[in-house]
Amino acid sequence: MKQQVNIFDKIEDIEEYIGDKNRKYETVIEIAKTDDPSVKTLSLKSGSWDGKEPWFIIDEDQKLHTMISIDSIHKLIDNFKQLQQDNFDLKLEKTILQHVPIDFQDVWTVAMDEIKKMAIKNSKAKSLNIDLEKLLRKIKREHPNLFLNLKDLFMGQDMSTNA
Repeated sequence: MKQQVNIFDKIEDIEEYIGDKNRKYETVIEIAKTDDPSVKTLSLKSGSWDGKEPWFIIDEDQKLHTMISIDSIHKLIDNFKQLQQDNFDLKLEKTILQHVPIDFQDVWTVAMDEIKKMAIKNSKAKSLNIDLEKLLRKIKREHPNLFLNLKDLFMGQDMSTNA
């Protein structure tokens, strides 16, 4: 029985980690061996069979597992993909701004066009490894009119302050 107390403590820790202390993840199922090695028995330890996800499962070795539906997995993957996209967009934005664009949106459009060309060229690849700094240097070389040239800006100023 002491082992089950530890498992319920672990479940409480997970609830705290997720940050939703008001919602109790009540469905806890225990798997038990039977005389037939290919058959296991599931026992509901707490909660209900139609409880909210995730369900917690205690195996024969008293290890804790979770179970969620395919719909939840799809949502998790979609959220992860969106997070990756947002992260990439932020990195691209930062890299563009470091190169002092005259019109950020124009540079963004050129960068996205270049990235699409790379994706088409590597259409069989599952992912692209893009060096954003290298990409922006290339764009700056090919389209210098999209960026402020700080050298020219400072050279054009009258450097004498004693007028």
